[in-house]
Amino acid sequence: MSFLPPVFTVLHFCALLGLCLYGAHRLWLLKCLCFDAPDAAAPVPGPFTPGDVFPFVTVQLPLYNERFVVRRLIDAAASLQWPRDRIEIQVLDDSSDDTAAMVDERVQYWRERGVEIVVLRRDHRAGYKAGALAEGMLRARGEFLALFDADFIPPADFLHRTMPWFRDGAVGMVQARWGFCNIEHSWFTGVQALLLGPHFTIEHRVRYLKGLFFNFNGTAGVWRKRAIEEAGGWQSDTVTEDLDLSYRAQLAGWRFVYREECPVPSELPVTVGALRSQQQRWAKGSIQTARKILPRLLASKLPLVVKLEAVAHLTANCYWLLGVVVMLTLYPAVTFRVGIGLHQILRIDLPLFLGTSGAITGYFLFYAARSGRLKLGELCLLPALAIGLAPSISLSVLKGTVSFGGSFERTPKFGVRGRERVPGLAFLYRQRSLPYLALNALLFCYSLLPVAFAWERGVVGAIPLFLLFPIGFALVLMKDLDELFISRRLS
Repeated sequence: MSFLPPVFTVLHFCALLGLCLYGAHRLWLLKCLCFDAPDAAAPVPGPFTPGDVFPFVTVQLPLYNERFVVRRLIDAAASLQWPRDRIEIQVLDDSSDDTAAMVDERVQYWRERGVEIVVLRRDHRAGYKAGALAEGMLRARGEFLALFDADFIPPADFLHRTMPWFRDGAVGMVQARWGFCNIEHSWFTGVQALLLGPHFTIEHRVRYLKGLFFNFNGTAGVWRKRAIEEAGGWQSDTVTEDLDLSYRAQLAGWRFVYREECPVPSELPVTVGALRSQQQRWAKGSIQTARKILPRLLASKLPLVVKLEAVAHLTANCYWLLGVVVMLTLYPAVTFRVGIGLHQILRIDLPLFLGTSGAITGYFLFYAARSGRLKLGELCLLPALAIGLAPSISLSVLKGTVSFGGSFERTPKFGVRGRERVPGLAFLYRQRSLPYLALNALLFCYSLLPVAFAWERGVVGAIPLFLLFPIGFALVLMKDLDELFISRRLS
């Protein structure tokens, strides 16, 4: 087994190189945002006026067991400002709990007030969300489809702010920015806002302005029905049907529009189990989509920059896996080279690691400053939370490389705004946590080995760097345990 240490060392540096490439891509996005002239910016179209012929819009609300947020969602959709004879609402309800009764009550309430709203139910969940949207589209009368997930609260003027862009017949989809209605709930939601916000304010904005491919995020957007049909419709062979359809539509020639100034409030996961299931689905689905789409995209006649950015976009979740490889190979990589001295090793490893993490930290620091939410506590907790989540998300990345499709695990939503408390019944939706508790406990113990090694060798300067890994595992471990105890107490 003497060949293992050098193999682990090679893996360690390959993973660090991959993280460097990821960090360089983040810096490139910042450079484009700050210094490059926008290539695809278009003048804002004028609003629809009473004398115009308003397009017919079908609003689709896909649901599955959303007892805590379903009333809020339906009320917001029914309050959208648009001519009554040019809008219909479809509630695509696959629920198997008391959500169905709540849906029926709110639908009846709004029907009595003149809102055209229907409930469409299936006796199966084939295709999950993609299947429900496909069936709803068959019965949709609108030439445009506005989609909102259960945890979103569309503002009343949403259609007036998005529909004018469809005057351009080449536009197939308009995506609005996600806002967050419960950032202040806890440090946990604050860190998530920091993690998700740049996807819109930096990534979407740069990709849109540079004429690159970007994606519909599954909600808070409007589609031209013909664009969906010409792209091949909703398909369920990945668990991120929105990402898959986005690339197929753009490959078919449709142009997408991103609107930074049109935020739609949404609810961030308030439990680590909910966040984990969300991130696992996104990670697995993005890799499945990369396997499905990239061969066709790379063989196309699209500009090289579009192809390279698409590769970076669709494979970005490999970052989680690379981080885990760095952590797992750190101890053998350090001990294998101990003969040249730990101080000498750190002269190579430390600048490389700090350069990578510095680029990524700078990326989030820029976003935090730009968004007016520069909180050092959240910036410090972000890498720790990412480390603690990385092993479980990495497993999903690996699953995405060997499988297509799979079950669609919903992200539990609890109707929480601001600092409101999570309802007690929320833990009826608790996620599996015991396997991840065991995994993080093992990794916490293993990640202490480099710390003990540096302490034994008297290299105190390396200890803060090495401690980042056990701190991350301990953070998620404690949150998982806290939620497990609460759920056991309430069940």
